[in-house]
Amino acid sequence: MSEHGRTRDESPWLATTDGPRFSAPDGDRAVDVAVVGAGIAGLSTAARLAEDGSSVAVIERDRVGAAVTGHTTAKVTSQHGLKYDRLLDTVGEKRARQYAEANQDAVEEIARRSEGFDAEFERRDAYVYAEDSDSRGQVRDEAEAAERLGLPAEFVGSEDVDLPYETAGAVRFTEQGQFHPRKYVLGLADFVEAKGGAVFEETRATALRIDEPCEVETTDGTLTADHVVCATHFPVFDRGSYFARMQTKRSHVIGIRVTSEPPEGMYYNTGDPYRSIRVHELDGEPLVLVGGENHETGRGGSTDERYDRLETFARAYFDVEEIEYRWSTQDYKPFDGVPYIGRLGPVGENAYVATGFGGWGMTGGVAAGEIITGLIRDGQHPHQDVFSPARVNGESAKTFVPHNAAVGAHFAADWARSLLADREATLRPGEGTVVKTDDGPVGVSRSESGELNAVSAICPHMKCVLRWNDGETSWDCPCHGSRFTPEGRVLDGPAIEDLPRRNAREK
Repeated sequence: MSEHGRTRDESPWLATTDGPRFSAPDGDRAVDVAVVGAGIAGLSTAARLAEDGSSVAVIERDRVGAAVTGHTTAKVTSQHGLKYDRLLDTVGEKRARQYAEANQDAVEEIARRSEGFDAEFERRDAYVYAEDSDSRGQVRDEAEAAERLGLPAEFVGSEDVDLPYETAGAVRFTEQGQFHPRKYVLGLADFVEAKGGAVFEETRATALRIDEPCEVETTDGTLTADHVVCATHFPVFDRGSYFARMQTKRSHVIGIRVTSEPPEGMYYNTGDPYRSIRVHELDGEPLVLVGGENHETGRGGSTDERYDRLETFARAYFDVEEIEYRWSTQDYKPFDGVPYIGRLGPVGENAYVATGFGGWGMTGGVAAGEIITGLIRDGQHPHQDVFSPARVNGESAKTFVPHNAAVGAHFAADWARSLLADREATLRPGEGTVVKTDDGPVGVSRSESGELNAVSAICPHMKCVLRWNDGETSWDCPCHGSRFTPEGRVLDGPAIEDLPRRNAREK
């Protein structure tokens, strides 16, 4: 049961692990490789490099695994929705096979490493199911494409899908996995330190100089390194205009206790809105994770209503005893659906990036660690081409122009609305709004305890007007996905600066 029988606004991964374990650096330091970001991508890279004998330092703005890694549904699978049939069409068999192999290898890498520490890894089959006969053909094509690429995939009928509602069959990937993601990355962090590396929490990277050697300036000193890896989900050092090459989306999850027998597999559907279902044993009892309701960050209306829709879905098909957890996460998705893993930008040979996992960062982050380690150690990796940040293809070009045109439209419309906004606000706890002031648009919000907060409502990244997110009580940018706390602290990039505080006024 949750505390006092109330739903907890956090993920079970954060609720069941402790706080800071690692200190901040106490001055300047020189290493072979500096890694910025202590999620699964950064720590997978650091662990591989440390195994190879490199001296490594990892810095994290917050806590190890507390950002996106700590908010995933933690499926460990090379099954990424309807992915492989499309990849065969858009990038060809050679590169589609690189993507498939990199992610399936990552499943096995997580299984291997989990034997060394308690990450609660267990094998499960992963399914993408068709809701009706219209989508059945797509699912069958996906199964054939995945089999062609050497993945453990097959098409199965509805009788093999153990969900409490009707489906029209599924593509099943056998012997995939699931785990406790924060326990896994904490284990990686301990491994890095055992190999002589260093992990630092609550340390923000503030500047990067790419040279020989590179320098990463932080809030607690300067890291000098032969190589730098930027693994901060969205690259805190955007040397490749990644903000214009990816869409941002938020997805929502509820963790429910049920009185009926839960399904065995991990599930994902082809429809809109999508639904994600998997089960994790927590405190000796099954916790069913029901996810979905994705939308572009800063757009799509009330996020509270999206949680309500997930609850309605769950109660329609499961015997719900209690909704114990609810949380959300943010993902960045390149227009062609393939992450960017490789060199950070067009200038400098010794800075690398891992971003754009599109919701599949558990295997994607591990694959990034393998590829970047290969690039640093050998100058190449057999899976590098499909993930190259320098790639140009028609699939990206088709979406680039309309997406960025929509960003421009939101920019203009929100600025126009801000000029017509009231100068003062009356707010209940949990509410926020943008008001007009002599200093420009100001975001005013009231906390659940009644405290009034006021910050600039202009995103420092590219000056878009922010919108209030009622489900997560945050200020979100509808242009490129930056997010901020009610007090103005940056939560998600591409913004790297906090919002200036303003004076709050009420009617």
